[in-house]
Amino acid sequence: MILIADSGSTKTAWRLIDTEGEVGQAHTVGINPYYQDTPEIASMLQESLLPQLLGEAPQEVHFYGAGCSAKDKQAIVASALAELFPLADISVHHDLEAAARALCGQEEGIACILGTGSNSCLYDGEKIIQNVPNLGFILGDEGSGGYMGKRIVQAFLNQELPQDIHQAFMDRYHTNRDEIVDHVYRKPYPNRYMAGFAKFLFDHRQHPFIYQMISQCFADFFEKTVVKYPNYQKLKTHFVGSIAFYFGDILRTVAQQYGLTVGNILESPIAGLSLYHQQKITL
Repeated sequence: MILIADSGSTKTAWRLIDTEGEVGQAHTVGINPYYQDTPEIASMLQESLLPQLLGEAPQEVHFYGAGCSAKDKQAIVASALAELFPLADISVHHDLEAAARALCGQEEGIACILGTGSNSCLYDGEKIIQNVPNLGFILGDEGSGGYMGKRIVQAFLNQELPQDIHQAFMDRYHTNRDEIVDHVYRKPYPNRYMAGFAKFLFDHRQHPFIYQMISQCFADFFEKTVVKYPNYQKLKTHFVGSIAFYFGDILRTVAQQYGLTVGNILESPIAGLSLYHQQKITL
């Protein structure tokens, strides 16, 4: 029996796969070792996860999470899981590996994350072999919700929006320069704040100005990341994340302009991860 987790800072989706390939589900709050230590994680899972498992004891636990790229952070989560499942083989993985396995399975390809932030990697069917560095919200995150939010806010503050879009933005958010600057420079999680404006872009995506803005954000992502992978036009490029999922039609159009072959577009990696590990069971 295998237990799989796909975790962000807000929520964690769990899947329990038995020897017949049947899948059970559970949900808990998010886990991030940058903000939680081992005792805190173990206590939370003891209270919220174990009751949902109904006494089932997995032999393997595969945890994929935000903040789990460094070995010391992986150890924090692994130690907590070991307290709950002392007889299980436990592995903790970065969320980019979750994207690669969910999107590509056991085939070679390029896996991309387009959510609040963005990232990408070249995957050989077993492991990540190249990763164009993700420079984060300030210096990078092209194509992400945070990046799109910055573009629309910049255009709003610089009075570059068409009048109808400017008025729609004002009517929706009732904001101004001082409030926006305060959120970005003085409050936590400016990337999440900016990503919230992506909903405005989605609602107005049929407007020529907004459509072009969205298209350019995706073009920036391809220019900074995907085209730097060898043979990128010969491989399938896959995407996971809310931005990729909800703006999928525009994303596909821009990808075609770069000669890309678009494969899977998923909102969340958990279903693909379940399939990946199910296939491992049957091999």
